[in-house]
Amino acid sequence: MEKKPLSPTLHFYNFLILGFFSLAASPSLANLSFNFYAASCPNAESMVRNTVRAASSTDPSVPGKLLRLLFHDCFVEGCDASVLLEGNGTERSDPASTSLGGFSVITSAKRVLEIFCPGTVSCADIIALASRDAVEFAGGPVVQIPTGRRDGMVSAVSNVRPNIVDTSFTLDEMIKLFSSKGLSLNDLVILSAHTIGSAHCSAFSDRFKADSKGQLTLIDTSLDSTYAKQLMKRCPVSANGSITVNNDPVTSEVFDNQYFRNLLAHKGLFQSDSVLLNDNRTKEQVQDFATDQVKFFSSWGQSFLKLTTIGVKVDDEGEIRQSCSFTNG
Repeated sequence: MEKKPLSPTLHFYNFLILGFFSLAASPSLANLSFNFYAASCPNAESMVRNTVRAASSTDPSVPGKLLRLLFHDCFVEGCDASVLLEGNGTERSDPASTSLGGFSVITSAKRVLEIFCPGTVSCADIIALASRDAVEFAGGPVVQIPTGRRDGMVSAVSNVRPNIVDTSFTLDEMIKLFSSKGLSLNDLVILSAHTIGSAHCSAFSDRFKADSKGQLTLIDTSLDSTYAKQLMKRCPVSANGSITVNNDPVTSEVFDNQYFRNLLAHKGLFQSDSVLLNDNRTKEQVQDFATDQVKFFSSWGQSFLKLTTIGVKVDDEGEIRQSCSFTNG
C-alpha cells in the first residue's frame, strides 16, 4: 500500500519531537516529556489553557505580557518560575521587572490546579504552557512543548541585569547573551520578534534627545522619520513613566510576521530591533520572514521549544510550589 505523505502539521510536530530528543541529551531535559501529567493530572494543560483564554478574552494585552514573562523567567536562572517569587532582593525587585505583567493569570491557573491536582503541577510549567497558549490565542502557531519542570528556590535581583537583553544592545552583545543560553543567531532573530505587547517610553528613549526648548529630536537615523515623529508625540519629555507604545504599530494584538515588515520599513521600536536589519549577519533572515509567515511560524516553534527548556530543573534541583509567589520553605 502506498504511504500517504505527512501533512505539514505532522511534519512540523515530528520535527519538534526530533529536536526535543536532540536537546534531551542533558540529564535535566531527559526528565521532561510531552505527556508528563498524563497520569497525575490529565487535564493540567486544558486548565491552564482555559485560564489563559478567559484572561485574554477580557484583556488583549495578556498574551504579550505572558510571553515577556516567560523570557524573563527563562533567561534568568532558567525556566524555573524564579521570576514569580516575591520578597526583598528577588528578581521582581529589579527595575527591569517592575513592568512585567501576567502574574495574576499564572496565579489563577495555579489556584485551579491546586484544587484538582494538589502539589502536582509546577509554576514553571504553568508559565511555559500559558505563554505557549497565549501565542496561539493571538493568532500564532500551535506548538507542542514538554513538561516536567520543577520550581527553583533561588531568585536574586543581582542575576537580572547580566541575563536580560537591554533594548540598546548591539547585535554582538545579543549574540553573546543568547549563545550563553544555548540559543543560536537564528533563534535570536526569531525570538526577537516583538509582534505583540507594548513598551514604556523609557525603553526606546535613547533614540531621541531633547533640544534647548525641551523638544525631542531624532538622533537614531535608522528609524523612519514619520514613525519617529509619532513616537515623540506619544512620548514627550514631560511624559510620565506609565505611558506605553505598542511594539507593533500595525497589528499590535496579532502574533504574525508584521514585525519583520516593520523592520524593512525602518519601524522597529527598539534599537535592538533595528540592528537586525542593519547587520548583514541577520538582514537576509529578516527579509525572508517578512515575506513568508509560514516559514516564520515554523521557525518560531523550533526556537520557542529551545527557549522553554533553558536551564530547567528536575528532581531535587527544585520543588512543586504550593504558591507560585513563595517557596514551600
